[in-house]
Amino acid sequence: MADFFSIDITEIEGFDNLHHAEGILQAAQERANRLYGADETFFLVNGSTGGILAAVMTAAKPGEEILIARNCHRSVYHAALMQDLKVHYYQPKRIREYDICDGVSAEEIGRLLDKYPESKAVVVSSPTYEGILSDVAGIAAVVHECGKILIVDEAHGAHLSYGGAIAAGADLVIHSLHKTLPSLTQTALLHVNGDRVDRDRLRSYLVMVQSSSPSYILMAGMDACIRYLEQEGQERFAFFREQWKVFLQKTAHLRNLRVGKMTDLSESGLALTDWDMGKILISVKDTGMTGKQLADVLREDYHIELEMATATYGLALMTLMDTAEGWQRLADALLQIDDRIEKERRGSKAAEDVLPGERKPANGGQQDSQTNGKAEDGEWQQEAVLTLAQAFHSESEEVSLHEAAGRISADFINLYPPGIPLAAPGEKLTQELLDEIEGCLKKGFTVHGVSSAGGIRVIVEIREKMWHY
Repeated sequence: MADFFSIDITEIEGFDNLHHAEGILQAAQERANRLYGADETFFLVNGSTGGILAAVMTAAKPGEEILIARNCHRSVYHAALMQDLKVHYYQPKRIREYDICDGVSAEEIGRLLDKYPESKAVVVSSPTYEGILSDVAGIAAVVHECGKILIVDEAHGAHLSYGGAIAAGADLVIHSLHKTLPSLTQTALLHVNGDRVDRDRLRSYLVMVQSSSPSYILMAGMDACIRYLEQEGQERFAFFREQWKVFLQKTAHLRNLRVGKMTDLSESGLALTDWDMGKILISVKDTGMTGKQLADVLREDYHIELEMATATYGLALMTLMDTAEGWQRLADALLQIDDRIEKERRGSKAAEDVLPGERKPANGGQQDSQTNGKAEDGEWQQEAVLTLAQAFHSESEEVSLHEAAGRISADFINLYPPGIPLAAPGEKLTQELLDEIEGCLKKGFTVHGVSSAGGIRVIVEIREKMWHY
């Protein structure tokens, strides 16, 4: 790559055009398509974001309705905003043992489509940022029975044995190659199945949301990734699975930290079908430390960088290219940190005063800020007064958190990563939500949508005008 200028070409003779592929780029996309088994596959040069924008905007025309899982990536919301869609939300339940969102229930999706029959499409994320997999085949059956389009953001699942949501029958599936596979940042794929999607419309949107001068370095990188998977994929995946099993065996000896896995889930009625082995969720509940503190220790003492951290867990992202040494270092680091916690606990008089099973959670029993405590009935309860687009284009002002209760949000407010909105434009801000945001800030988490002065943007209210949508 030191001599990258020599390979940074453009649409010269013989090198095709991504937006009208007929030669080598068409062949490269077809190669990716054969590997993943969709009806058609498109290269994306501005990440999964471009694919999600194009997919949502193709499935629902301006002013129409759409049903999306509330824990979708912010790009789904951006697409809804750009199309001025009326959004209905499905809120996954919360897996209380790990403070993360459960998978998506096909039954609940069916119920919501009965309630909102004008919805043109359904958008879900599987796997989620934390690795939770849903019954995409069941969801697809329900969605298709209602005559709707199913879009699956599988950005974090490009490594899932090449089948995943495509084989399960989703109409549009988006993969980020760069997250878990050997490919450059910004490289992704958009797959299309069946005849429910207007492909001409999709191609037009892909032209709009992507550069007219796509990087040949990125496209060559994607093709190299696909060729690598064709030649070495089976062996690398076998190695990946083996390292994961060894890692779980070693970390089974943890006494305080917990590594999330399906066999640890005692709750009944959960919708998830599996847990992605590439997402190592490390729970710190009941340890006296936060996920951020765990991330800091891993970085400073062990030179291991986590993908993200919350109040109650840290998340490591493992990839197809991680080495045995990398897996071993993470396992050893967790075991050593766990030993430190155990020694501190034994030496603490406070710990001796707490009977087994009665230790208070490190987060004080607060609900996870990513779910906002709205996970009980499958439907988001935060009141939307305006559509995303109406709020985005309204006059706004910045107020302090203490002044914002009852006001209408003019911006997205989210922890990043993963970028799931705590509040979206057009939603009324509750005191409960504002308390959660303030709590996240006090714990040192990055909250997008809050200014350096601690303010958030709200709609300038016009008292004599009543908003309805």
